[in-house]
Amino acid sequence: MALTILSETRCFGGRQLRISHTSTACNCDMTFAVFLPAEATAGPVPALIWLSGLTCNDENFSQKAGAQRYAAEHGMALIAPDTSPRGDSVPDDADGAYDFGLGAGFYVNATQQPFATHYHMYDYITVDLPTALAELPVDLTRIGISGHSMGGHGALSIALKNPDKYKSVSAFAPIASPLNCPWGHKALGGYLGADKTSWAAHDTVSLITDAKERLPLLVDQGLADGFLADQLKPELLRDACSKAGHPLDLRMHEGYDHSYFFIASFIGDHIRHHAAACKA
Repeated sequence: MALTILSETRCFGGRQLRISHTSTACNCDMTFAVFLPAEATAGPVPALIWLSGLTCNDENFSQKAGAQRYAAEHGMALIAPDTSPRGDSVPDDADGAYDFGLGAGFYVNATQQPFATHYHMYDYITVDLPTALAELPVDLTRIGISGHSMGGHGALSIALKNPDKYKSVSAFAPIASPLNCPWGHKALGGYLGADKTSWAAHDTVSLITDAKERLPLLVDQGLADGFLADQLKPELLRDACSKAGHPLDLRMHEGYDHSYFFIASFIGDHIRHHAAACKA
């Protein structure tokens, strides 16, 4: 797969890159950000894939989370893909809303037109992105996955569906159950159609029960998050894990909101969590 380096910046002894490539899954060019630590000059390194939330692109995490410092300490790469397909031919929400369409791919494969042509973010994350990473000094046998909000939903659900691909998983303020919140109803209804049985395959709470492996979940949630009660509902995740005996470290933080200030405050813990699992 041909990769085009759009930018390169020195960072914590390593390199921060922005890369473009053609995605078969999304039928368009896609962009992702990569931090490669100094160790990558000697050979493939473990990596953490970060899935961002609504309205974000590939740059938000790399510019706001302060994660490179911790990744450099652990010799770990950071991969931050875009949150949706992009381009003149890619359809958006009819009303230009922030929670559907561009910047809101929800990490599923759309079956409904006009979105089914491009919005295959599940296949992009699980197939096309690893294919692109094979061209970089990244060890595909040592990959963790994490994310925030919509991306937290993506990280948890994708890891549960693909336990053979990931050594570890975590999330910040994830949409725990798209089946049970307005964001999920709009996105899954718009991309997958009205039949909710197809939604369950992308609902973390539903997937927990029949998970083939019990990857420990590390989840941080701010108690001052304005989306906590209506959209995120971590109590549903806690209850599902308790019933299924699935290991969950759910950490609730007084005073923290939904922003990257929250993520930056605890990203070091998450990178340590992934580094330990990828080096085990």
